[in-house]
Amino acid sequence: MQIVSHAVQPGLKPMANVRNIIAVASGKGGVGKSTTAVNLALALSRQGARTGLLDADIYGPSVPIMLGLSGKPKSLDGKTMEPLEKHGLQANSIGFLINDDAPAIWRGPMVTQALQQLLTQTNWHDLDYLIVDMPPGTGDIALTMAQKVPLTGAIIVTTPQDLALADARKGLRMFQKVNVPVLGVVENMSVHICSHCGHAEPIFGEHGGRDMAAEYNLSWLGALPLQMRIREQTDSGMPSVVAEPDGEAARAYIEIATKLAANVAALPPDMSSSRPSVVARKP
Repeated sequence: MQIVSHAVQPGLKPMANVRNIIAVASGKGGVGKSTTAVNLALALSRQGARTGLLDADIYGPSVPIMLGLSGKPKSLDGKTMEPLEKHGLQANSIGFLINDDAPAIWRGPMVTQALQQLLTQTNWHDLDYLIVDMPPGTGDIALTMAQKVPLTGAIIVTTPQDLALADARKGLRMFQKVNVPVLGVVENMSVHICSHCGHAEPIFGEHGGRDMAAEYNLSWLGALPLQMRIREQTDSGMPSVVAEPDGEAARAYIEIATKLAANVAALPPDMSSSRPSVVARKP
């Protein structure tokens, strides 16, 4: 795959070793954002892209469990970290740096500093995409990501439930206010699939994510079911895209990844390196 860097927020430049950073956000916790982020990263990797995954949820990191990864990142120069690797992904998380049961009892400035260090002091190796699993809400971490991290774009994950949609709209508007393109909407837990009889029931409502995408004129990326198998695979460190690569859930994630890649490709390319520098001189 030939993937180029695309334009980021005004005043920022793409990272030298990461062509495109994509934030996966929700605005609300508990909607399956991390599961979506992990499987989306794996789907992009399966399609041939060099992909990384950054766990930006400092207070509740889940990527180590979802990827079945443990251990601490190595440092070859005493200043930077090497990403851990699993299933073809490069990954980093605060969960690799603290004990499993240790809470991050940090105030906002410490959290944002830790996030920036995870991003900039990790030796990402020539990535086409860095998928960032955002924390819920629109607080310090989310705002730091939106304002100071060179984002190519963001996607919004929600359930069809009105309560989740209300918070998802806030997250969407945050990105719009700081000039980060919203590349689409993913509806998670769109329908419950009974593991015994296969009966499908929309327990959280119907078409909420699709309707929100239409309301804001955004791309509808797709929907995932509320299915026990997806949860079991993710908890075991073998997300659906690698556990059952030909399964229904994996096909859905791959279709979402394909649409996302197409939406990224349609964005303006990064021209920052070709712009002449302007130097003010005294007459």
